[in-house]
Amino acid sequence: MRELLRTNDPTVVAFSEALLSAEGIECFTMDVHMSVLEGSIGIMPRRIMVSDRDYFMARAILRDNDVDVGD
Repeated sequence: MRELLRTNDPTVVAFSEALLSAEGIECFTMDVHMSVLEGSIGIMPRRIMVSDRDYFMARAILRDNDVDVGD
């Protein structure tokens, strides 16, 4: 699996998951329950992971929908 996106914004995570699932790309969101450690202040980013074979297509889908995927 490869990291596709890392963000503190839960709306970006939800939007990205919806876009990917609509295209049939399975993704896994990591660090969802880190609020237990951080005290629910949202400082620890969540990561969206996709399989290696879906990485290129998933990155293109997010970029086409104006989601900043970094470099």
